[in-house]
Amino acid sequence: MLTSKKVAILQSNYIPWKGFFDMVNMVDEFILYDDVQYTISDWRNRNKIKTPAGTAWLIIPIRHDSHDQKINESVVSMNNWALKHWRTISQTYAKAPFFKLYKDELEAVYMTLGTDHLSLINYAFIQFVCRQLNITTKISWSSDYVLGPGKTERLVQLVQDAGGSEYLSGPAAQNYLLPSLFEEASLKLTWMDYSDYPEYKQLGPAPFEHGVTILDLLFNTGPEAPAYMKSFASQTKQA
Repeated sequence: MLTSKKVAILQSNYIPWKGFFDMVNMVDEFILYDDVQYTISDWRNRNKIKTPAGTAWLIIPIRHDSHDQKINESVVSMNNWALKHWRTISQTYAKAPFFKLYKDELEAVYMTLGTDHLSLINYAFIQFVCRQLNITTKISWSSDYVLGPGKTERLVQLVQDAGGSEYLSGPAAQNYLLPSLFEEASLKLTWMDYSDYPEYKQLGPAPFEHGVTILDLLFNTGPEAPAYMKSFASQTKQA
């Protein structure tokens, strides 16, 4: 009997927002697409937090060695960035209802990274969040596979090589992805829907900000965080 396997493929982000982790939780294997070009002023090395003055960026300083450097070739250019980020997070969320619940483990991640490679830094924080949400999806790297040419062709090949039968794509890929290639490969193509997330009690002024790091959700809702995410709601319905 053939079994179905759902795969998602995305570049790693720095402490991503809740939608990223919904995608991780909705698939059987999540592939970090890190042997592709590093893009400047993107989510790879930065994310937003909600402060009393509104949103603010946390940015990992990255050394730009070449125009075509890959994400997994990108390294930090400043040694004390982690301490600065941790202090900012601590000061911003000290009064959040559940900050103390995650404080010690998150601080340990910041203080013991032991690497200056962006991909590994992002992976450390992705693992931290998955532990808090009990997400057990297999996470692998695109560099674990042999990639050929073509944007859509590469994705089809990755899904096939991972033994997948379905590809869950982010909505932005509709601008370039060729659905016909998935159909020709007998792969089901589905799209992630980021709309209609429920709001929660958030620190700082209105309006409510969905597009911030998932740390905001964890610090403000604690163990109830899954109730504000889509993948856990769908799992409950299936059960």
